[in-house]
This record gives sequence, C-alpha cells and structure tokens, in this order.
Amino acid sequence: MTLSFSYNSDLIGGGLMVRESRAVATLLLDEVDEAHWHQAIIVENRLQKNRPATAKRAAQAIRKRLEKLEPSFWKALHDGDDQLASQISFCAAMARNLLLVEFLESVVADSFLTRSEKLQSYQWDEFLVERANRDAAIATWAESSRRKMGQVVFRMLTEVGILDSSRSRRLQSFLPRPELKMLLETHRHTRLQNCLQKLR
Repeated sequence: MTLSFSYNSDLIGGGLMVRESRAVATLLLDEVDEAHWHQAIIVENRLQKNRPATAKRAAQAIRKRLEKLEPSFWKALHDGDDQLASQISFCAAMARNLLLVEFLESVVADSFLTRSEKLQSYQWDEFLVERANRDAAIATWAESSRRKMGQVVFRMLTEVGILDSSRSRRLQSFLPRPELKMLLETHRHTRLQNCLQKLR
C-alpha cells in the first residue's frame, strides 16, 4: 500500500523567533519535564507573549523545529551571537519544513543562479501550485493561509539576511557561519548544507 505524501508544514507558526528560540533551547538543554515547561512558558512567560495561548503556540512551534536538530545546535543557539542564533533558527525551520527547503532549492537558488535582483510574491504562489501536484492537500488550503505562509517565508529570509527587507525582497548572498557549517557536517545534515551553499 502506498502512503500519500504530505508536506505537514508549520510555516504559519511564525518567523524565526530568535529570542524565543534561545529561551526554548535553554529548556531543552535543561531537559525539563512538562511541569517545568508549563511553569517556564505559561507562568513565568519567558517568551514574553501577551497571552498564554500565544506563548504556548510559539513555544510548541519552536520546540518542534529545534527537536529536528541535535543538542549541540541548541547549545550554539543559546551561547552564540545574534547572527549565529539566527542562522541556527533558520536551519531548525528548514529541518521542520520540507516546503521551505524545496522553495529555497528551486525558486531562491534559481534566482541566484540567474542573477535576479529580487524575489516576487507571485513566485511563492506559483511554487505552491506546482507542489500541489505532489501534495493534493495544498489545493485545499485557504487563500489566507497560503498568503500568510508566503509572508512568513519572506520574513524568515529577511531575518537571516538572504533578503535585504521583506518589502523590497532584494537578494543578498548568504554566508553560513563556520560554526554552523561544522555542526551541519558533523551531524550529516547534507541536504540542509547543500541547500545553504546554493544561496549565493
């Protein structure tokens, strides 16, 4: 029996959330139980969100991303400067979202290859239409959800420095930090490593 393919993406969960990711990385490194997790996220509000429900959603989205990477990434995220923390948060989002990886591998990498100056919003829409051939569920996504996902993707690319701003969407070469390259190589995240190398 052939199982149907699904992207199972959580891109609506938000951008890189670097500051919040540092807080979640601390909890993961400390190996806290669910009671202490609740205490930190809901009671102490370490993510500094306006509502408990917002804090819970953000923490869960970040946790699912970071758990796709090894603890040495969490430590580098916790200890590193803002640029390294942003790059690791970006890799965590990639590890969690195949849809993001394939957008980078095809649309963004091709834009660098053809020396395009910027990305256009329609490129995300065309990408989703093409990917719907692989995952039919995409065709059923609400237009607002598709648009929101595109906004989040462009925001991530801006936050990590691949775009100069989410408004102009001008492309800039991405230079992975040596620490990140070493982590990806050590833990054999070959696809992520190869994908990042195409973004220049």
